[in-house]
Amino acid sequence: VSTYQAASGAGKEGMEELVNEMQAFFAFKLDEFENKVFPHQLALNVIPHIDVFLENDYTKEEMKMVNETSKILHKNIPLSATCVRVPVLRSHSEAITIKVERNFEVEEVREILRNAPSIKLIDDVKNNSYPMPTISTNTDYTYVGRIRKDNFDEKILHLFCVADQVRVGAATNAVRIALKWIDYQR
Repeated sequence: VSTYQAASGAGKEGMEELVNEMQAFFAFKLDEFENKVFPHQLALNVIPHIDVFLENDYTKEEMKMVNETSKILHKNIPLSATCVRVPVLRSHSEAITIKVERNFEVEEVREILRNAPSIKLIDDVKNNSYPMPTISTNTDYTYVGRIRKDNFDEKILHLFCVADQVRVGAATNAVRIALKWIDYQR
């Protein structure tokens, strides 16, 4: 999984720093701006670093995802994460790759997600309709889309999801989707 985490993940101070940094950019004073919350400029940038780096070169945030997923599901899940801070005020996004045990049809996956509680399916790429932070902010849903099979392995699924982590929570979203896949595998 790769996560794209909003400035709000760093609290009110993170959101304020992004807004102030954008204001400095538009005032042509970005070179005078001093970051206090983020280790680098977040405005018009992405930072592949959330929390501190650990001895294994993953960040504490990345290992938190791995450990919490196993804890919540009561199972060791082979999971690797890359967490990236993005210049978005609210709502975290995730690009998720899932390896399943049997072949599946994409439409079958869409139908499961379409009927799942707290999930809204937005998956019409022909009309540029897919989940984005601007859609999920201030809602209690996880928006899922960009559902597709892997190009090389029929048992790998890719999807993109987004939710307002202030209202729903990143771990809750990942767990909801994982639970649906566990049901699907039965």
